[in-house]
Amino acid sequence: MKVAIVGASGAVGHEFLRVLDEQNFPIDAEGGLRLFGSKRSAGSSIEFRGREYVIEELTEESDFSGIDFAFTSAGAGTSRRFADVITRHGALMIDNSSAFRMDDDVPLVVPEVNGDDAFNAPRGIIANPNCTTIILVVALKPIADIAPLTRVHVATYQAASGAGAAAMDELIEQHRAMQAGEEPKVEKFAHRLAFNLIPHIDVFTDNDYTKEEMKMYNETKKIMHAPGLDVSATCVRVPVMRAHSEAVWVEAEKPLTVDAVREAFNAAPGLVVVDNPGEMLYPMPKDVTGQDPVYVGRLREDLSQKGGVTFWLVGDQIKKGAALNAVQIAQYILARRK
Repeated sequence: MKVAIVGASGAVGHEFLRVLDEQNFPIDAEGGLRLFGSKRSAGSSIEFRGREYVIEELTEESDFSGIDFAFTSAGAGTSRRFADVITRHGALMIDNSSAFRMDDDVPLVVPEVNGDDAFNAPRGIIANPNCTTIILVVALKPIADIAPLTRVHVATYQAASGAGAAAMDELIEQHRAMQAGEEPKVEKFAHRLAFNLIPHIDVFTDNDYTKEEMKMYNETKKIMHAPGLDVSATCVRVPVMRAHSEAVWVEAEKPLTVDAVREAFNAAPGLVVVDNPGEMLYPMPKDVTGQDPVYVGRLREDLSQKGGVTFWLVGDQIKKGAALNAVQIAQYILARRK
């Protein structure tokens, strides 16, 4: 395969390279990898599988001919501007931004949930969902296989890394400053994140939900092929470096039992059950950082709704929530083309 990464110098771009290597993705040794970035990052080099690759500036004249898969993570504006440039010679663009997620002619794919949607991409674009949505739907799919879902409530606890590498650096610097008795600088977040929680991710919309919360609302319905599903989310930034957590409440068309859901979780691809409260075993960001699967625990009956269940999820949002899911889309396509 010949692969391009757009946004190669960013946190997700670096994660793409790590994941491609970890997954032993088949990339031609000679000319099989090309890296693209902004004018600022162009000319710098990145090592991959023992070779140095120079980042090219992405322009309207960039030539993607011969590229099989182009993984893009450079922001929605860049994705919209350069989509035709990337796809015009037949490259399949797997886009990590929000640019095309809700377009009717662009599939929004999580391979464990709706992988076959990837084969209906008339524009040559497949959208990678929002990180919190990916983590959520991996766990919703095995429950939906028991009975169609009717309602999902979710509260997220999102790490600083969801706002990028500079946001992680800011959190570290805020902790250092406060411990030194200095005034911490606030640039990447609406408020100081160190020793704090911020119930605000992305901008507020007219209904007082944030764009992040509305992404979960809309994307979950599309991925699950469930336009009538009731979804409500509250998204919170927490002073954790990496890996997002979610508390989830689920109802279905028929009563759910803890035993049936646990059995479904245990059999589901991409999901690992860590659930032994007596031994204080449950998923936590410190253990999930850098891991491929989504981890689930604290599974129990919803005391507020008979027949409902509630549980706790943790997933590395840079990995499964971004780069890994995109690479898995390509792997899913390749495995079924043979």
